[in-house]
Amino acid sequence: MSLTQRLQLRQGQTLVMTPQLQQAIKLLQLSNVELAAFVEQELERNPLLERDEAGAADQPEGNPKIAQTADTSAAAAEGTSDASERDDASEREDASDRDGSNAGSTESTWKNAGAGASFGAGEALPESALAAKLTLKDHLVVQLSIAGLTPDKRMIGLALIDAVDEAGYFRADLSEIASRLGAPEPLVVDVLHLLQGFDPAGVAARDVAECLRLQLMARDRLDPAMDAMLSHLDLVARRDVAALSGVCKVDVEDVSDMLEEVRALTPKPGLAFGGEPVQPVVPDVFVREAQDGTWLVELNSEMLPKLLVNTRYAASVPAKAKSIDLQVFLADCLASANWLVKALDQRARTILKVASEIVRQQDAFFAHGVRHLRPLNLKTVADAISMHESTVSRVTSNKYMATPRGVFELKFFFTASIGSVDGKDVHSAESVRDRIREMIANESSLDILSDDRIVAQLTGDGIDIARRTVAKYREAMRIPSSVERRRLKSAGFTKSVR
Repeated sequence: MSLTQRLQLRQGQTLVMTPQLQQAIKLLQLSNVELAAFVEQELERNPLLERDEAGAADQPEGNPKIAQTADTSAAAAEGTSDASERDDASEREDASDRDGSNAGSTESTWKNAGAGASFGAGEALPESALAAKLTLKDHLVVQLSIAGLTPDKRMIGLALIDAVDEAGYFRADLSEIASRLGAPEPLVVDVLHLLQGFDPAGVAARDVAECLRLQLMARDRLDPAMDAMLSHLDLVARRDVAALSGVCKVDVEDVSDMLEEVRALTPKPGLAFGGEPVQPVVPDVFVREAQDGTWLVELNSEMLPKLLVNTRYAASVPAKAKSIDLQVFLADCLASANWLVKALDQRARTILKVASEIVRQQDAFFAHGVRHLRPLNLKTVADAISMHESTVSRVTSNKYMATPRGVFELKFFFTASIGSVDGKDVHSAESVRDRIREMIANESSLDILSDDRIVAQLTGDGIDIARRTVAKYREAMRIPSSVERRRLKSAGFTKSVR
């Protein structure tokens, strides 16, 4: 058999994802904060994109609403604007610019800028924003600069501060730092002890016990009994009051008071610095009950980017452009702007469609509570709305739903199923966890429920569950075992098991 080279033509079909399709898929899984940042980048990059400020103010309802029996696509179309309306809005804005009616637009633009907020009543000043971003290292350096140390000690202090992590713990070897700086190790230890007196109390500690000791010393509460307790943190973790009573040489009542005092301390004092401000959860979807008993689903219009394509500007500039590169650039910008507006509209429709199906599937939860949460998976929702499971998974990532029962992540409504004793009905894993939580919360100190007894009671209620599953759910909810709960309740610590 001879080996020869030859050319062959073959015709076949392959699925190729264009860059725009890949970007549209990424838009689905972005949270509202990430989407807002992405839109800001596009507004800066694309001169043909602009905000629909007038359309946002004129829209009366803001968001499409759907009942369970309503058509999702038709309801979503109510919240979208027509292409001709966007062109008219652009023409009206250009005309107002020529007439000089938008003379105050410059002022409003500066007022709305993120880095140049106005200093009116109720608005934060720049110094407060800077103070909120103060890191733990900066906080310690400021204290070191006013401590009145000699230059050599100040240099050692800076090296030690660099070795303090975000939690406030010193994570380096003192002998290694002393060798690197060419300083005596006792001098380095003295500077470390000085840093441990800085604010916050407990900073620059080398372990948890030392961190708690420093905080108690700052409160003048470190007595020999408390020092002995901190030397046996394993007993503290197990809340073994009887063993701690023997170690600390005090009675059980004093041990209980000491445990409460230790629990009030901060094991990671540095976490109060250096972190970004906590962002409140902003729901993407609202659910409310209609007068006829159905559930209405609407998108949060405040979180939906409202963009327009300035077609008038796009049509006038290429005629004046003499460069081929400029014409190509404007054509790409126009195509990108049209695609982004269409992709954002499609994203809103998809979120609304998935959220409406979740509400339809879990209507018993909204009416009666978590005990009536049904088992649900991505495939069930995907088949009901004729989408792929991966699309539903992306839509439910980092999205939240505001309901009369609270704000929940969309993935909360997808729970595993647990079979029943008769083999007919199935129970949601979340509802079973709620049953276990309530059973343990209602137990008395004289009748502690073991995992076997919890299994027996659940089996009596028709739930087929294994003991290891009960133990797994209990540990996931951070509920101690029956032995630890008996010890806690006998000592009066009833809050920790609820």
